[in-house]
Amino acid sequence: PTLRRLSHYLLAHYQKGSRPVRDWRTTTNVAIDLMVYAILSVDEKNQVLTTYIWYRQHWTDEFLKWDPALFDNLTQISLPVESIWVPDILINEFVDVGKSPHVPYVYVSHHGEVQNLKPIQVMTACSLDIYSFPFDVQNCSLTFTSWLHHIRDINLSLWRQPELVKFDRSVFMNQGEWELLYVLSRFQEFSVKSSDSYAEMKFYVVIRRRPLFYTVSLLLPSIFLMVMDIVGFYLPPHSGERVSFKITLLLGYSVFLIIVSDTLPATAVGTPLIGIYFVVCMALLVISLTETILIVRLVHKQDLQPHVPEWVKHLLLERATILLCVRDRKKFSQSRMQSLDISRQVENNDSTAKLTPYGCEDPRECGALGGTRSTLAFAGRTEGLAALQEVLRETTAIRQLLEKREEFRDVAREWLQVGYVLDVLLFRVYLAAVLAYSITLGTLWSVWRDA
Repeated sequence: PTLRRLSHYLLAHYQKGSRPVRDWRTTTNVAIDLMVYAILSVDEKNQVLTTYIWYRQHWTDEFLKWDPALFDNLTQISLPVESIWVPDILINEFVDVGKSPHVPYVYVSHHGEVQNLKPIQVMTACSLDIYSFPFDVQNCSLTFTSWLHHIRDINLSLWRQPELVKFDRSVFMNQGEWELLYVLSRFQEFSVKSSDSYAEMKFYVVIRRRPLFYTVSLLLPSIFLMVMDIVGFYLPPHSGERVSFKITLLLGYSVFLIIVSDTLPATAVGTPLIGIYFVVCMALLVISLTETILIVRLVHKQDLQPHVPEWVKHLLLERATILLCVRDRKKFSQSRMQSLDISRQVENNDSTAKLTPYGCEDPRECGALGGTRSTLAFAGRTEGLAALQEVLRETTAIRQLLEKREEFRDVAREWLQVGYVLDVLLFRVYLAAVLAYSITLGTLWSVWRDA
């Protein structure tokens, strides 16, 4: 048969141990091509990229030529790859042998052109930058070069035009986590310690992560917890529920970070921005809880506390209320306190009236008048005068106690006013910090995604 006769004709005296040129000064030109089929895995911790590529190369073998007229016009034949010379072109970034299928044959044309087409699973080292995770774009290189032959023996070139290689996604599986943007190619020469130059062809595989899964599972729950923390400021600070609510949020956020810790990429080089985002959110929750504890401490001022300092009144109750536009709240609190003062005065007057049957305002005057009348009426009864003086002393002590209690209530109302105004001030500062932080992160991630 023709195929058997041609195969015997080509391989009978073929020597695969030497470069297939008749003149040793002739350079063997190897044209290579690459198409990315799939992105199998990206190991951020070990800085390893695993891809599945379709690799093609062709060169001219001067000892594998024939006249088609002598072999029934046969212009192409497949030969075993172990029987012919194959260039020693490797990938510099190889870190492990992949599970690539073995293709045992190559195509040879009657002009001596050899085409070696094979799929390769490539595990290569790549410097992965995860700072913008999950909106990151990775650029990994695949460098093809001859491990032994310098450029005078084996030279490399690109099989297709660079523009065709760049946007060729015809065989790429586009359903995984990573999206292929483009493949750049570049030829260059390099030398080691001023020795002979070597030719190398670099392919830059640029991929981008699809962030939808991480946005739903990482960012949205964190945003919801932060929104609930902001809503928690609308709980009344004197109710005591705000502290427990914010502690529950802090514990929930801690559990959330423990759950998502395995999802975040871990490297020894740097920390992703989303990790910094989670840490800052945790810090904001702690600050919010600290602010709540401070406000509750001010609102629940106990007895024997000093009056609010004048500079605090001037800054918070006058200047801050104008700045925060809470004058209505201040007027409402003032009117409420005035009504409370009037009611308490009425109660005190009623109690005083009950204690002083003569209808006078000053208990001392009433005591004096009562003592005079009792002296005139009961001049000889010293026992009744002593009892009446004891009643007057008790009445005076009760009045002093009521005045002291009213003073304590005034102090508590002052601290309550300070607490409410300070709560509004710190809430707006906290809200401004959260908004600025969110806008900054959103802008950075948008810029990286559109880059």
